[in-house]
Amino acid sequence: MTMPLHCELDHLVVGARTLAEGVAWCESALGVMPGPGGRHDFMGTHNRLLPLSSPRFPRCYLEIIAIDPDAAPPAQPRWFDLDRADFTSGPRLLHLVARNADLASARAALCALDLDPGPPTAASRETAGGRLRWDITVTGDGRLRLGGALPTLIHWQGAHPTESMPAAGLALQRLELRGWPSPLQAVLALAGIELAPARAGEPGGLSACLQTPGGTVWLHASVPGAAA
Repeated sequence: MTMPLHCELDHLVVGARTLAEGVAWCESALGVMPGPGGRHDFMGTHNRLLPLSSPRFPRCYLEIIAIDPDAAPPAQPRWFDLDRADFTSGPRLLHLVARNADLASARAALCALDLDPGPPTAASRETAGGRLRWDITVTGDGRLRLGGALPTLIHWQGAHPTESMPAAGLALQRLELRGWPSPLQAVLALAGIELAPARAGEPGGLSACLQTPGGTVWLHASVPGAAA
């Protein structure tokens, strides 16, 4: 492949032990109440959302996600490593999801580097404004690749969630991504994201700088033991 597959950041994923704990974290850490979300019945999870769009990262949002205790167990491991994630210290940044118009080609390029993000999976959920539909790559074991640094890929079918989100006073100013191997950088290009080498003894990960009503807040991902 001679040209990189260009992607845009779609959203950041914050995981929580329960959705109520995620909402409380959002109010405390970011100073705002998250907007409505919904249920993912096929994954046994539910979420709340907040817009993060900025000139550098248009059509971007924050997803707070947790296992839904009222949902039936899913037929496969839950996405974003939620079945294994440790939230004893509270909700935390887990991962990033990137938009790409051709998931099949992007997956083929990653598989050639032995970094299979999982097959594209059709997903949907109900909202007050109608049903959202998207295709998303989901690993068979639910694990995050490269310590969460390898993005999940998504392609929206129709409306994007940010189109119906009221302003919340948040904006993503900066995103740093650590630990990308150089062959991956040559294949997958993410607009606006700063790449950096992994720190000694640590898995790859990401750090996000958010402008909030109370000032600047940094979120840092930490995925001990995660592997490609």
